[in-house]
Amino acid sequence: MEALDLNLLPALDALLDTNSVTEAARRLHTSTSAMSRTLTRLREVFGDPLLVRSGRHLVPTPRALELRQDVAALVEASRVLLTSHEGGGVRRQRDFVVRVGDAVAARLAGPLLGAVGAQLPGVTVRLLAADPADSAVALRDGQVDIEVGVLGRTDPETVVQRLFSDRWVGVAAADHPFAADRPTVAAYASARHLEVSPTGRTHSPIDDRLALHGRTRRVVATVADLATALFTVATTELICPAPAALSRPACQALGLATFEIPLPLPAPVVAMAWHPRNTADAGHRAVRELVATVLRDAPEAPDVRSVGVAV
Repeated sequence: MEALDLNLLPALDALLDTNSVTEAARRLHTSTSAMSRTLTRLREVFGDPLLVRSGRHLVPTPRALELRQDVAALVEASRVLLTSHEGGGVRRQRDFVVRVGDAVAARLAGPLLGAVGAQLPGVTVRLLAADPADSAVALRDGQVDIEVGVLGRTDPETVVQRLFSDRWVGVAAADHPFAADRPTVAAYASARHLEVSPTGRTHSPIDDRLALHGRTRRVVATVADLATALFTVATTELICPAPAALSRPACQALGLATFEIPLPLPAPVVAMAWHPRNTADAGHRAVRELVATVLRDAPEAPDVRSVGVAV
């Protein structure tokens, strides 16, 4: 097969899509005779008739059927390449992989997918669970487009955008004593604790703060994610920590009580990360902006008793 003049690709795509010289000519705003000559040229290039007469219609040959999908993809790729950067990246069909931290997922998923459907109808979003072990590698290698959550250490090449700071509150069932009376450090330490830990690790900054008061707590169980923790707390006497703003909708839906943890704890900072090669991409930027808008509009923290530390 001789080399294909790339200028023939749009004509080949139109011919294979319509199975008609007349319709292909109309689509490309040319004459039927010109399209007929182009078909003759394409037959020479591919060494195949491509479209053959069957009664009053043309039907594709097996070779034409093999070519149809690949040719359409090439024409679309060329169109995107030659379209203005700002418009092309958003309008075309694209998939984005967004990896979301557990505490952020429930707050982000619904509003983000609703916004994407309304504003970026050509975009498909795949939300995956966070995996801190290979966060930087996944972003660098293109396996993940955006990472969202309370991020730990990031690769020096990674772009990180801080979205907002949350704060930790205690969560308990509505009939738990802490729902009515603020706990002292002693009462808090002596309660039965549930820890959110994908690895099963029970130690957290809470334990470090309690140690300064000469106290320890008993973590009677761990669960892998915040949603499971909240459902568990709703039906037991256990308590667990949760990010206030991010967990508010779930706490309200489950009828849970929130209370002030009588310890100063580091604020969880919700951020978004991506590889710098995607910074200027219009489609990627549009999805990032929606993520940022959804999370920055997160509800304010639940009403909790703001008190000094009592021991």
